[in-house]
Amino acid sequence: MAYRYNYLLLLLITSLCTSCGGFYDFKGISIAPELKTFAVEDFSFSDVQCQSGVEQSFAEALRRQVRDESRLVTNETDPDITFLGQLTRCSTSYIAPTEDNTTSLNRYELTLSIEFINNQDEEQNWKKNYVAFQDFDSNADFQSLRDDLTDLIIEDIVERIFNDSFTNW
Repeated sequence: MAYRYNYLLLLLITSLCTSCGGFYDFKGISIAPELKTFAVEDFSFSDVQCQSGVEQSFAEALRRQVRDESRLVTNETDPDITFLGQLTRCSTSYIAPTEDNTTSLNRYELTLSIEFINNQDEEQNWKKNYVAFQDFDSNADFQSLRDDLTDLIIEDIVERIFNDSFTNW
């Protein structure tokens, strides 16, 4: 008899979890059911210090994240959600001076300005700057490290953009 109640309870919980209409899932993603499509416009850059192509790496990473981790599909002509972005700052600075007037660590930092446009509900629109950095040994060759450092920064910022866009934490 207890087996039957456990089975019914499990069936009820499963039904409740799957009947939410896709509004929530186990990752904490919250996307209104009427939102079906998205577009990530090609990003631009305004800082001449930025390595060419980094802005497009951001755009591609964001497209991939939204496509892979949400139910939204790409629609470039009439999307429900649009992301606009601009790489506004790239810098390398010294952060750990030593006694002999040199540094032991340098910091590579990128700043990205993102505009989230919900074409179904203007009250959900927002604009925000994201800053991320990676520190590296000052004795290392920055040119040989730059691509790996950039990939780590892009991963960090794209994750934060995704969370700000689709989670209610």
